[in-house]
Amino acid sequence: MGSDSSATWLDTRSTGVLAHISSLPGSYGIGNLGPGARSLVDFLGRAGVRYWQICPIGPTGYGDSPYQTFSGRAGNPYFIDLGELVGAGLLTTDEVAPLRLLPAARVDYGRLYDQFWRVLARAHDRFAASGGDELEGFGSLAAFRRRHSAWLGPFADFMALKAHFGGRPWTDWPEGFRGWNPTLHATLPETVLRDADRHTFYQHLFFGQWERLRHYASAQGVGIIGDVPIFVALDSADTWQNRAVFRLDPRGQPLAVAGVPPDYFSATGQLWGNPLYDWDYLARTRYGWWIDRLRAAFELYDIIRLDHFRGFETYWEVPAGAADARGGQWRKGPGLPFLRVVREALPDARIIAEDLGYIGPGVVALRNAAGLPGMKILQFAYGHDTGNVNLPHFFGPESVVYTGTHDNTTTRGWLESLPREEAGRVSDYFGLDGSRSAWPLIRAALATVSRLSVVPMQDLLDLPAEATLNQPGIAEGNWQWRYTDGQLALLEEGRLGTLRHWIELYDRAGNRVPRECSETPASIAAHR
Repeated sequence: MGSDSSATWLDTRSTGVLAHISSLPGSYGIGNLGPGARSLVDFLGRAGVRYWQICPIGPTGYGDSPYQTFSGRAGNPYFIDLGELVGAGLLTTDEVAPLRLLPAARVDYGRLYDQFWRVLARAHDRFAASGGDELEGFGSLAAFRRRHSAWLGPFADFMALKAHFGGRPWTDWPEGFRGWNPTLHATLPETVLRDADRHTFYQHLFFGQWERLRHYASAQGVGIIGDVPIFVALDSADTWQNRAVFRLDPRGQPLAVAGVPPDYFSATGQLWGNPLYDWDYLARTRYGWWIDRLRAAFELYDIIRLDHFRGFETYWEVPAGAADARGGQWRKGPGLPFLRVVREALPDARIIAEDLGYIGPGVVALRNAAGLPGMKILQFAYGHDTGNVNLPHFFGPESVVYTGTHDNTTTRGWLESLPREEAGRVSDYFGLDGSRSAWPLIRAALATVSRLSVVPMQDLLDLPAEATLNQPGIAEGNWQWRYTDGQLALLEEGRLGTLRHWIELYDRAGNRVPRECSETPASIAAHR
């Protein structure tokens, strides 16, 4: 993070591709950290793309949203490459065969849930029966437990207890279990302890594969942009373990919940339902919980996108039990004092502020004071707000431009759905000449003054609206889209050269610092 000025850490021009891990190719029903991830990294490296952006990687529950996870620190076991466990002798090809029959072009979460967990449990039970501590390529399980003890033990106990109590949220558990304490683990039944050991093992596998993938990406010149949601889920190990951090009643129920008022995505607003923070408590503790959370994120990612940044300036508080978000009110967030503590604790942190939505000058002032680049979305260029701040000729260089995000329809889908008058303005501005392809907007994003441009994989593949990953405000049917190995091969064959050329043409190789001064070319200076 920078100083209290408009200057940010974003000082070179580069580009990235947005593709969540669940969307990658893979043989076991959902994208994972194995060959499909490495194939994407190879493509990005060959194209000159410097960054791979993903959504949050935590374990998901009902609704399958990575923004409502059971933990902000744990990895999603669905993303473990089971092929490696077959190779290690912990699973057989027959045991994973049902998972290989799941769809390749979308995630069927119902069938995945029914089949995945019993398979992964077998892998753990075989490892436990061996009596060993190390799995080749993963290191010591005991050392992993010690390194992550602050969150891993409580998380494993939470997941095991959740299964023990029939999947109910922790607020509905018996009183003695409705909050974590250091002595709880020793009182748990044997079956719960065994299940907790399984979840610890799953995290060992996830983080081992993640670390190797990150090193692989780095070797190809590709950094990873991760995503840190501002809020955590009520039914999560984070809230269960750290009740004092949140505004909860004595039974653990939220006193108020998070959301946003009516906006571009929903006429009734978005009722997220997350518990709100007790910012007074956090200030008294020097924001220690948040600092630990961000420090852990930077152990995984090169850059983080801080979701819903405007909530640090003002956040929308909705009464607990409300039917939708319309009856909420704005409350003051922690503001610059919080972000100054973050800078002191993490002076080299590279953070992108997700400052989308209808925001006032206070949010912009906070972002500038913190020295953070904000986001621009080409799909919001017309019709999104009266100021049209997402038109490229209004951009500043210290910004990150996207054709669209995981919450937008695909760019082709957007172009195909525009009303005639708006379609005409968009076509005129971007020189589409009747085209509905995403590629002219990809080029426009690369050509902007924004120092980082990010393109969703669906737009690189030029896919219609059916490939949309998430529709905010709709609880079901999201996070299912995947691309296939064949689609990536066709993209590389047909578009790799164009993408690489544009990255070079618009100085997005990530190795040239923009200058404001003019210097004499060497060929002229030599004759003076």
